[in-house]
Amino acid sequence: MYLLYFLLWVIFNGAVTVEICLFGIVVAAAVFAFTCRFMDYSLEKEKKLYKTTGKFLKYVYVLVFEIVKANMTVIHMILSEKEELAPAVFDFEADMKTPAGKVMLANAITLTPGTITVELEDNHYTVHCLDESLAPQSDDSVFVQMISDMER
Repeated sequence: MYLLYFLLWVIFNGAVTVEICLFGIVVAAAVFAFTCRFMDYSLEKEKKLYKTTGKFLKYVYVLVFEIVKANMTVIHMILSEKEELAPAVFDFEADMKTPAGKVMLANAITLTPGTITVELEDNHYTVHCLDESLAPQSDDSVFVQMISDMER
């Protein structure tokens, strides 16, 4: 957050000079101290944020790749005349520890074309698929592995 505050300071000033950077360091420190004091934030959370940034960027890359791959699969299903679609509803369990991890997995499933997360209750997911071949594999899913890794 401290770096974000500093970058926002520089962006809002519209120039990069020594004076702006020095004053920005002070202002960012004051805003960061306020955030830590009154908004339930801490240096430990800041360290965890920096540790998971690389993992999150990798997750976003894989998510975009999976969305493109699923798009191609759905386009093939729609344009193919010989395939008969078999919509299905699947239930599976995924051991996510945090509410954010649970929601990230549900959103990743819903963002990939051909699948929609219908219900999320505790660690139980109900997913509607355009075809049985699009059903998420809970135990070996790349999303489950990556989100579990970010939660640690």
